[in-house]
Amino acid sequence: MRSFLSAVILAVCFSQTAIGQSVTTLIRNAAVIDGTGRAGYTADVRIANGIISKIGKLKPGKGDIVIEAKGLVLAPGFIDIHNHSESGLLTEGTASNQVSQGITTLIIGPDGGSPWPLSAYFQQVAGKTAVNVGAFVGHGTLRTEVMKTDLARPATQAEIEKMSVLLEQAMKEGSLGLSSGLEYDAGFAATTEELIELSRVAAKYGGIYMTHLRDEEEGVMNAIREAIRIGREAKIPVQISHIKMGNKSVWGKSADAVALINEARKNGLDITADAYPYIAWASTITVLVPSRKHEDPAEVQKGIDAIGGADKVLITSCRAFPAYEGKTLDEAAKLARKSPVETYIEIVKSGGAGVVGFGMTEEDVRTFFQTPWVMASSDGGIGGRHPRATGTFPRVLGLFVREKKWLSIEEAIRKSSAMPAARLGLKDRGLIKHGLAADLVLLDPKTIIDRATFTEPQVFSEGIKMVFVNGELVWDGKKTTGNLSGKILRRQ
Repeated sequence: MRSFLSAVILAVCFSQTAIGQSVTTLIRNAAVIDGTGRAGYTADVRIANGIISKIGKLKPGKGDIVIEAKGLVLAPGFIDIHNHSESGLLTEGTASNQVSQGITTLIIGPDGGSPWPLSAYFQQVAGKTAVNVGAFVGHGTLRTEVMKTDLARPATQAEIEKMSVLLEQAMKEGSLGLSSGLEYDAGFAATTEELIELSRVAAKYGGIYMTHLRDEEEGVMNAIREAIRIGREAKIPVQISHIKMGNKSVWGKSADAVALINEARKNGLDITADAYPYIAWASTITVLVPSRKHEDPAEVQKGIDAIGGADKVLITSCRAFPAYEGKTLDEAAKLARKSPVETYIEIVKSGGAGVVGFGMTEEDVRTFFQTPWVMASSDGGIGGRHPRATGTFPRVLGLFVREKKWLSIEEAIRKSSAMPAARLGLKDRGLIKHGLAADLVLLDPKTIIDRATFTEPQVFSEGIKMVFVNGELVWDGKKTTGNLSGKILRRQ
């Protein structure tokens, strides 16, 4: 039997064979965890013509590339339902920090922001990515197209009708639904009624409503109620993005949020959520002051206090003050010889900054991950400056499954593959099943773990041995292979 390493080398060689030569891959003696949540089982899996052609006890055939996978887990490729690789895919189609963590499908356009028009973006990336790509159309993007920079007000009925026309265009181009980012400037002033009306358009085409809630801190429960109302009145499935309790004012309230959503589900609403496996969020510095009174010292101090202090805010990018990058707001203030409030105001006046806020608790993260209708997502992307961009899925499997034992490996893989596939209506992938696309991850359950940190967010994870996208090897355990076998996934 060929060794695992030699199989990798052979697989790379065979992926570069002449067009027309028939190549099949046989993965033998793997612990198959198929994505359904059922217990894993030992089996052989054959890949042919980009699909899973056979599963069982199989004999090597002529021309098979044989991979001996004893001791390894074979899982469906991970589907990241909330990803920000829109621009990254244009410059790095091999998507190294994505495939290195087992991601085979990226869903872009979350938080209310998306490429526009989608059809033009799809043309740009088609055939040029190692991962499959699907997209939402952003509510904030639609507002900006129609209202330009005059966004700090509710849309008029005429403007909503213009947005509806653009939304219909995006849905016809294959959008998976409508995303909103109600904590950001482009969507902040939108009324609930505006969102209901637009969501009805997405619902007409079989889409879903995916939302970055209006508030993830003090007002999170009312923000969840708003999402529930939108789903109920628009008759549309709802996906709550990166569900969290974002600062100390709501720590411990995760059980209340789960109960509220469970009640809505009990009453017939199709509502689910996703979460990332970290206690720190990443966003713009302005989200610290939800009142938008960024020059009011009292409001700024209130926002800093709510997250637990200026030492809980890490500045990751700041064009006006590059010396602040990699420092906390507290450290930046000391460098500037000003108070944290004064430093915040100066940063916002000068164009703002990207920040990581250490505003969550492990207990709340655990509550959400142990909730059956919460799936895993990264909220990261190519070049992301938060470790979730590179380490999300190995962290779930290494830390939450193996070390903390919060989840079984079967449940963690379900949350990372079949569950988002079903949520998005991707019927041809997300499971290890005969006839489905061969998006597969071969991993070592004993060693898989994230290595990315807040100071080194691009360090690759360990334990991902092979990643296949549509039957082609895109990650060989150490590096990308150069294969660009990803497809554009449109609403089915």
